Amino acid sequence: QVQLVEFGGGLVQAGGSLRLSCAASGSIFSINAMGWYRQAPGKQRELVATITTGGGTLYAGSVKGRFTISRDNAKNTVYLQMNSLNPEDTAVYYCNAAVVVSQKIYDSWGQGTQVTVSS
Repeated sequence: QVQLVEFGGGLVQAGGSLRLSCAASGSIFSINAMGWYRQAPGKQRELVATITTGGGTLYAGSVKGRFTISRDNAKNTVYLQMNSLNPEDTAVYYCNAAVVVSQKIYDSWGQGTQVTVSS
């Protein structure tokens, strides 16, 4: 019923930038919080950043000041601008959204997009 599709991953050198986007589609009434998580090889998935419908944001300490999360509610899309990337940011990045469908909230995930930062 709900699909999240991420775009924008890739290979970048340390110090570079990437912008991820994630668009939600399907039988959506509304979307509450949206966010980005990442999972590096051999590690657990961790929170990167979240954003509420009203624009309130929360960042992991490791990315604060370098990453910026934003959203376009009209397009059901969330973005992650990543600057000053370093090799420790290498991971698969997943989009997450609390999607309201027929008065129920579904915790939805994208398929993930690989971000690789070379030193």
